[in-house]
Order: sequence, then structure tokens, then C-alpha cells
Amino acid sequence: MNDEHPRYFTLEEANATLPYVRSIVTDVVEAYAEWRDRVALYEVKAANSRSEDGESAEQVDLRQEVERIAKRIGGYLSELEAVGCVFKGFDDGLIDFLSKQDGKDIYLCWKLGEQEITHWHDLDAGYAGRQPLAREYASGETR
Repeated sequence: MNDEHPRYFTLEEANATLPYVRSIVTDVVEAYAEWRDRVALYEVKAANSRSEDGESAEQVDLRQEVERIAKRIGGYLSELEAVGCVFKGFDDGLIDFLSKQDGKDIYLCWKLGEQEITHWHDLDAGYAGRQPLAREYASGETR
């Protein structure tokens, strides 16, 4: 996202991106779980080896796999950035869409598994500060 001119979404615009965003976020969450598993396996192998022997062929393969997965995740995150949304969480697949409510900047908040955007939070509140969208906002009456 261009920080100089960030993209603001209406609720309708944000919801319209969800089929594409959902697909990418699903890929991110799955790849992250795979990455995390490979990192843990690499760490176990490294802990059970002698440092003076250097990396084993298996460790090298695991490290290269970790790097490939990380690169793939980076590509997915770039796709989300191109949409204009903000990726906020690998485990839950959290996405924020910059918006305005009563003239104030807010984030429309969506989580993988949700059918549509039904919550928002202040820019500094995060997921813990999620609140249901007011009926007026959801119907497009408040901007």
C-alpha cells in the first residue's frame, strides 16, 4: 500500500474484494503453518547436531525449503498490499481495510472464516478492540 496515499475502502468495496482476499489469505495461513513446521524441524535437527560439523545435507535442504516458503509468503503479502488491505495475522488470517466512520479513520476488520466484514476497530486498537459495525455504517449511510 502506498503510505503517502493509502486506499480507503467503503464497506461495499472491501466486501467486494473478499473472494480474492480470502483466497490469498488462505494460501498465506497454510504456507505459514508449513513454514513454522519446517523451522521447528530445522531447529530440532540443529539442536541435535554438533556445531563443529556444520549443517548436514538434511539441514541445508530444510533451510532452503524454509526460504522458498518464506518467499512464497512474501509474494502473497505483496498481492494483498496491491489490493490495498493490511495483513495483520498469520495464525487467524486477519485483514484490515482502511475506512472512514463519521469522518474518522478506522479499520474495517475481517478474519478468515467470516463471510463478510461485520466489525471495525480504531487504528490503534487492534483485533481486541473489534466492535460490530453500526447498522447505519453497514447500510452505507455513514462515511
